[in-house]
Amino acid sequence: MPLSGEAIRLMNLIDDVAVTLRRVLAAVPSLSPEERARVADHLVHSRPNAEDLLQQLDQK
Repeated sequence: MPLSGEAIRLMNLIDDVAVTLRRVLAAVPSLSPEERARVADHLVHSRPNAEDLLQQLDQK
């Protein structure tokens, strides 16, 4: 079954998020321990996150 245009757009957005995460990972070595802790805390508390998306996708 072919994918809808909306599904393709969503997959492209996910690819964009992956590119952004690669950029973040590349910058992590330049951060101080305090900055790493702040960024990690920000990531943990950001909503929606990948887990929220997976829960929605897995609902039947």
